[in-house]
Amino acid sequence: MLEFTGLNWLAILVATVAGFALGGIWYGPLFGDTWLAALGKTADQIQPSPTPFIISFFTSLITAVVLALLINALNISTLGGGVVIGLLVGIGFIATAMASDSAFGDTGLTLWLIQSGYRALYSVLMGAILAVWR
Repeated sequence: MLEFTGLNWLAILVATVAGFALGGIWYGPLFGDTWLAALGKTADQIQPSPTPFIISFFTSLITAVVLALLINALNISTLGGGVVIGLLVGIGFIATAMASDSAFGDTGLTLWLIQSGYRALYSVLMGAILAVWR
């Protein structure tokens, strides 16, 4: 049974912020230019808006809550276990779903690699935090 009462909400918040911060690095200095090119846009074409950041924060929060529920239900309490469950979720659910979307949307391999790579890595990061800080 999935129990919300046993969750460490501070760890969930930290994992959420860590995943969100990783996005700033991932889509900034690491892959920002390549990501924009894969989108067919320039930095000047991106209109500043808080909306994508707000949505991204809350989707990160939902991911962290679901990972925490899985980690608690599976009684995972080691760094290695957290990394593995994060990798399974990141690749097994998120990256595969994004691959299907990418194929139908014809958005290209580069965009899929950047976006699903971020989601897989942020799931690993969250899994690691949530498993050791139960």
